[in-house]
Amino acid sequence: MNNKNNQADTGMVIGRHAAQAAINSTQPVNKVYIQEKLKSDALHDLAVSARKKGIVVSRVPKNKLDMLSDHQNHQGVIVSVAPFQYAELDDLFAKADEAGEPPFFLILDEIEDPHNLGSIIRTADAAGVHGVIIPKRRAVQLTATVTKTSTGAVEYIPVMRASNLTAVVKELKKRGVWVFGTDMAGQDYRQFDGASPTALVIGNEGKGISPLLKKNCDGMLTIPMGGHVQSLNASVAASLLMYQVYTSRGK
Repeated sequence: MNNKNNQADTGMVIGRHAAQAAINSTQPVNKVYIQEKLKSDALHDLAVSARKKGIVVSRVPKNKLDMLSDHQNHQGVIVSVAPFQYAELDDLFAKADEAGEPPFFLILDEIEDPHNLGSIIRTADAAGVHGVIIPKRRAVQLTATVTKTSTGAVEYIPVMRASNLTAVVKELKKRGVWVFGTDMAGQDYRQFDGASPTALVIGNEGKGISPLLKKNCDGMLTIPMGGHVQSLNASVAASLLMYQVYTSRGK
């Protein structure tokens, strides 16, 4: 990842799974804070892992962790990390090349809820996505809440920030990637074959995909619904579509 100015100050990684992922990753870790007098095999293992990598482990009172996490559920551990390094588009293609698979990307159009973003990234890691693309403005970035909700998946999925998502879509299409959005009037996602190089566009929680971005997609997918509430949470919709690509690739 080659742009040192293209980064986000996540600062603190909160929660046991996210903390372990941060310790195991190549991202520089400044310090591990563990709640004193809290007996836990998981926390003991975290401390051992950190010390083996030469990371300082500090036992601190619970109120210190409460303050560092802004009173989130920290589960007795917080990891102080260096600024998160965002990826470039070439990094995403390199991830696919390393896996020996056709590229599979996710484009998130102005997702605002950090829990949605974290959940989507967590599922992306499970479903074989090679990279996630988010806008630089009018959308949630990689925060401590996103990292915790992703249970550390942000350490394994390259995330790119783009100034213009439409320009990225056009570049992806030039490089042989088929781009599909979501719409009520589209192809039934259950008949979609994502074996080719594919990018899925997931829209904003309330507004959906922006008109210009939708116009530049190769096609639209729809998720049939039979209930009384004719809409799905963005992370749920993204999960269904990602796993359709996953299964259509014979996984």
